[in-house]
Amino acid sequence: MVENDVVSSARRASEFADVGGPGVLADSDTPIAREAAAALIATGRNRMPMPKPDSPRVMVVANQKGGVGKTTTAVNLAAAMAVSGLRVLVLDLDPQGNASTALGIDHHAEIPSIYDVIIEQNPMDGVVQQVEGFETLWCVPATIDLAGSEIELVSTVSREARLRDAIEQHVKADGGRYDYVFIDCPPSLGLLTVNALVGGDEVLIPIQCEYYALEGLSQLLKNIDMVRAHLNQELAVSTIILTMYDGRTRLASQVADEVRRYFGDTVLKSAVPRSVRISEAPSYGQTVMTYDPGSSGALSYLEAAREIAERGVGRDDRTTGDQR
Repeated sequence: MVENDVVSSARRASEFADVGGPGVLADSDTPIAREAAAALIATGRNRMPMPKPDSPRVMVVANQKGGVGKTTTAVNLAAAMAVSGLRVLVLDLDPQGNASTALGIDHHAEIPSIYDVIIEQNPMDGVVQQVEGFETLWCVPATIDLAGSEIELVSTVSREARLRDAIEQHVKADGGRYDYVFIDCPPSLGLLTVNALVGGDEVLIPIQCEYYALEGLSQLLKNIDMVRAHLNQELAVSTIILTMYDGRTRLASQVADEVRRYFGDTVLKSAVPRSVRISEAPSYGQTVMTYDPGSSGALSYLEAAREIAERGVGRDDRTTGDQR
């Protein structure tokens, strides 16, 4: 392809020339999506560095509704940032350990895990594992031991602040260790999620572009308000990301429009398409960033990660959920 064609294709790609509308790459199995992905790679946008925050940003990825792409979003945003040179830590707080699996991290029962950090109050330094294939991506895995942790936490002192204390010791005491921390929460509003909300600075909510997408969201936002009022005054909903967008359906567009109308600029311009590659990657112990880096799914998460990074910390301007 001659240079002018590359530039022309890149321009179309930057506008996300597809059936999904602005901000959405189509599924990578379509010719248009493959052309758009190739153009983005050809122009090097996928390799452009992302800005570093002034201090570590601890982002809680939460939505008690299952199947919205919560874990997928957490690990792929983390991988996208790591690919761009940022230093990223993923805390797997879901007893199912899906984030650990997606990152190829060993998390059988005997492995030191987030359980040891929260219940035994062991230092996080002893449980962090580096993710294979990434120089700047680490993970604290979850094991099956975490399944009973909420029962154990009920009778413990400072039960809501266990994770916050560990984060302050491991992450914030050494501000240069990480740029981002992503906490993958379980699909519930129990003590593990409360620990994440108390330990985090920002909440990132994935919303699936399908029917019942907003089901239960009001309860999550109420819980966030309660945590902010009593346990973590700095907590705010900074980011909402649309996932599983299928531009072939009117419903997806309607859901996206409704979410953007309701939450405004809190919603990322970049949306993640429904993609076979994204779905396949975890079964190989990989994120889509390494499984198929040229796919629409990988490039969508790269664009979303870049948008998050370019927004900066912006704590004074973040949405707090008060517009409900």
